[in-house]
Amino acid sequence: MGALLDIQGLVKAFDDLRAVDGVSLRVEPGERVAIVGPNGAGKTTTLLMILGAIEADEGTVHIAGHPLPAQRHHAMRSIGFSAGYLPLPDRLKVTEALRFFADLSEVDDPGDAVDTVIQELDIDHLRDKLCMHLSSGQRTLVGIAKATLHRPRLLVLDEPTASLDPDIAFRVRDRLAQINDQHHTALLLTSHDMREVETLTERVVFLRAGQIIADGSPAAIAAAGGHDSLEELFLAEASRHRAVQL
Repeated sequence: MGALLDIQGLVKAFDDLRAVDGVSLRVEPGERVAIVGPNGAGKTTTLLMILGAIEADEGTVHIAGHPLPAQRHHAMRSIGFSAGYLPLPDRLKVTEALRFFADLSEVDDPGDAVDTVIQELDIDHLRDKLCMHLSSGQRTLVGIAKATLHRPRLLVLDEPTASLDPDIAFRVRDRLAQINDQHHTALLLTSHDMREVETLTERVVFLRAGQIIADGSPAAIAAAGGHDSLEELFLAEASRHRAVQL
């Protein structure tokens, strides 16, 4: 079986800035991978190219064997995307919104799929709540439910616990780990919280100025950079980035 995600030589430029500069990455089924780096390293741009939201200037993206953009419709059947900044239909109840997204995803039994993700994410108490009245933590959980309705093989998450209270962030990470364990769903996430990365992922891809500078386990990458933890390495890299920008 080939890689679930295979990107080779991705390049994306905005005017004179190469936001992504030759990124290649393979993610296997069930793998937990984090893309990290300081602001401006190219993380979100890379994710958007993986999702087919923007097209690469150079390079290739294959999801479950389907090339982008030619077979994006088929590729997206294998992928789910969640981010705290994605909007929900405010005037719908949570169950109504999830049913709407299940229909869009052409889920075979939308009602059963909605009930299942609600139970898995322990948000039964939110069923009849209007989306406009959800807290940021509740929106994040509903967003993950939305992204997993069609049982994607790869779940892409952009800062999944950003701005959440610690107890809610812990709950989100716990649910993501369960989804990975129970359904063998691969996780690909970005995060500025290195303790979250060390807890939730087994492999880290470190970006600097749109290029991969390290790829390995959190402990191995930290040690290779001469630091005791991934957080120390990240802080040193962020400080270096700020100095270059001045």
